[in-house]
Parts: sequence; structure tokens; C-alpha cells
Amino acid sequence: MPRFSAFSLAVYLIASSAMAQSPDVAAAPHGRLAGVLQSAVDRHVISGGVLVVTDKEKVLDVDAVGLADIAGGKPMRDDTLFWIASQSKSITAAAVMMLVDEGKVRIDDPVEKYLSEFKGQMVKTESDASHALLVKPARPICIRDLLSHTSGLPMVSPVERPALDLLPLQNAVASYAMCNLQFQPGTKMQYANAGFNTAGRIIEVVSGMPYEDFMQKRLFDPLGMKDTTFWPTQEQLTRLALSYESSAPPAPNVLKQIPIGQLTYPLDDRVHRFPMPAGGLFSTGPDIARFCRMIVNLGVLDGHRYLSEAAVRQMTTRQTGPLLQDKHYGFGWWLDGGIWDHAGAYQSNMAIDPRTGLCMVYMVNHAGYVRDVQATRSLFQKTAEDLFAPKGAATTKQ
Repeated sequence: MPRFSAFSLAVYLIASSAMAQSPDVAAAPHGRLAGVLQSAVDRHVISGGVLVVTDKEKVLDVDAVGLADIAGGKPMRDDTLFWIASQSKSITAAAVMMLVDEGKVRIDDPVEKYLSEFKGQMVKTESDASHALLVKPARPICIRDLLSHTSGLPMVSPVERPALDLLPLQNAVASYAMCNLQFQPGTKMQYANAGFNTAGRIIEVVSGMPYEDFMQKRLFDPLGMKDTTFWPTQEQLTRLALSYESSAPPAPNVLKQIPIGQLTYPLDDRVHRFPMPAGGLFSTGPDIARFCRMIVNLGVLDGHRYLSEAAVRQMTTRQTGPLLQDKHYGFGWWLDGGIWDHAGAYQSNMAIDPRTGLCMVYMVNHAGYVRDVQATRSLFQKTAEDLFAPKGAATTKQ
């Protein structure tokens, strides 16, 4: 076997990594935002992360900083894999809106039109240890309620234990239909995985294919999201960022490795693990950036239309109703100060500023005390706007 110098080996590894990347990432500048993350790594706020910034046309900057595996000394890479958790909701919402565009679903259709098990569902108005008062809902829950957290469905059902990926989607959704609604549909907003999982089940019924197959064929493959999956392969698992938690001040920052508590191991088990539309996806910074570029271009990427402009505008317009003026959520997107964004349970985040055309992807895997992690994300977004926003464009700073 030929021997390589340290220099030639480093060149080989860099070249191999570049060949494995998509051309837009391989050709992108690197390093302009690295300092934002490096400060957090040096203070043991996070083990590391990946940042990606794009405009509507191209990747503007990619930065991989710190370690994906502290004990193993494995560095973050552009293609490091992360559990994106609730960022999956935005992607599931896009899939539903594809069916709306095709006239196969209407956003105001009652859920029971597609899933008969939801007929007769009741609303619990009061309860204690000895009784519960149930009333009929003023109207059935609709698809718009599922996508805006206004359905009254619970966060999860009692049978989704000890992990959220142990039930086939059909069974998980059937368990939601057995739950009483927690409020009248459309009158409150309460964050609920159950709503997005139910939307995923409707995708199956309407499309005639498993939810995960629809996502692969209609979104992941065409968009070039080659590392987005519910079941990381053995090769992808070698690129997985491990999860860490830290304690709150005044305790010193010490990062402790933890498993993903909401999921079942091994992560590549397709027999005992099932897709979770509300939060089961793994992905990379570059993959999420491609999805965001499609959204900021109002449904188009690389000349191919995935969603109508009307569908994207509906997703990114407040859908939480006149009674919920303090809640700013569209269909699968939070709407905050002109930004469209969504985070995951372990603090990964994607944010789109439609005023500047910038997409800002922040990939970390961190649980526990998160205030400093969120502050680092805010600093990243501000710095990205400072560096890359077109002159004269309104930004998050204003």
C-alpha cells in the first residue's frame, strides 16, 4: 500500500470531501462566519456546528466549526448530518401544499373526509379526578388546523411511549383520533406533533403511497436533498453529529453527550422505527439550504417549480386567526419580525428573510440549557445580514 505524507493525505481528504458535495457547496466561499461559532465552541456552549448562507441563486458561505464527536475528535464537516426534529414540519407542510396545488386536497377540508376515524371526536371542556365534561366541537378539525397548531389535538398521544418513532404512522394517527380535543378547533394555538403527523397520514391516503416514499419522490430526490432521511445509512451515521447537553449557570459549561431521547436506536432500523412527519428527519446544512432556496424563490429551484407562488405565500402568512393576534404561525413556519423560520428540538434552525432573499441555516445538536445557543444563532443571523444583504434592503436589524 503506498504511503502518503501528512500533507498529501490532507489534500486527498479535502478533495474527497469536495467530490462528495454538491457543486454549489463545493464552489462556495468558506470561513466568513466561522468566528460566530468558534466563540461558542471555545466557551463550551456547543461542540460545534455548520452554517450555510444563500441568496436566491447560490450558496454564499459555508462554515463547519468544532467537533461532531468530542470524545472521538471528529471534526464538523459541510456534510455533517443532524437530527433536525421539528424542522420536519416545514417540509411536511410543503408536501401537503403540493397536493393542494394539484387539487387533490383543500386546506379547509375536514380531516374526517380522509380519515374516518376522526368522525365523532369530542372536545374536553373540563375534567378532574372523578369526571370529564365533553361537548361536540363547533366544527370538525380541518387540514388548516393541522398545519397551524390550532386543531386541539394533543402534542402526542399516551401510547407514543417511550419514543415517538415506535408506531406505524397509521397507528399513531389512529391514537390521536381516540383522544378528546383539548379545545374548540381554531380558537387556540397549542404546539402539537399530532397535527403534523395526521397531515402526513393524509398525504398517504390521498397519494396512495407511503408518506416517506412521497417525500423521497416528490421533494428529496428532485430537490437534490441527498442526505435527508428518516433512516440514516451506515455511511451517513459516520457523519452524524452527536448530541450534547450543558447545565445552566452558574454551573460551568461542561458538555455531556446524550442520546436523542425521542427516537429509538439503532437509527438505521427500518423494521422497528417509523417515519414521523412532525419531527423525524435527519439532514445536512446544504440540504436544508436547498429546501429554503426553493421557498424563498416562491416554489421554484433551478428552473423547476415544486409549489405554486400562492401555496408558498399561504404557508408564510399568519394562519392563526383573528382570535390569536399574539401567535404568528403560518403552515409549518414561524413568522417573526418579517422572518420565516423553524427550529428543531436540539436548536438547529432555518431562517428565511424574504426582504433580502437570504436563507440562513444554523445546524447544531444541543439540548439542556439553550439560552447561549439561541444567542449564538441570533448573532449568526445578524452577521449574515450584515455581510450579505443587498445594499438598501430592509433587514432583521431594522
